[in-house]
Amino acid sequence: MLKTYLFLIGAIFCEVAGTMLLPVSQNFTKLIPTTFLAIFYISALYLLTFVVNKLPIAIVYATWSGLGIFTIAILGYIFFKQTLAWQAILGLFLIVIGVVLVNSFAIKLN
Repeated sequence: MLKTYLFLIGAIFCEVAGTMLLPVSQNFTKLIPTTFLAIFYISALYLLTFVVNKLPIAIVYATWSGLGIFTIAILGYIFFKQTLAWQAILGLFLIVIGVVLVNSFAIKLN
C-alpha cells in the first residue's frame, strides 16, 4: 500500500510541476517549458495507471485533484505572487481535510 501512495504522490508532484509550467510556457510558444510540461503531465498520468489498480478511482482522483489544487495555490502564491481571499484559503484547507477523511476510510475498505 505504501508503494501505491508513493506513486500517487509522484503523480501529484508531476501534475503540479506541469501546471506550474503553464504560464512559463507562454501559450506553448516556449519550447523548453512546453516540453517539460508535456513530460510532467504524461508522467503523472502514467503513474496514476498504477494507482488505479490498487485504489478506487474516486479515491485516487479526489486525492490527486484535491492535493494538486492545494499545492498549486501555495506555489502560485510563492512564485507568481497570486493572492487568495480568506474564504478561498479556508476552502483549500477543507479540501485537504476531505482528502484525509476519504483516504482514511479507503484504507479500511481494502
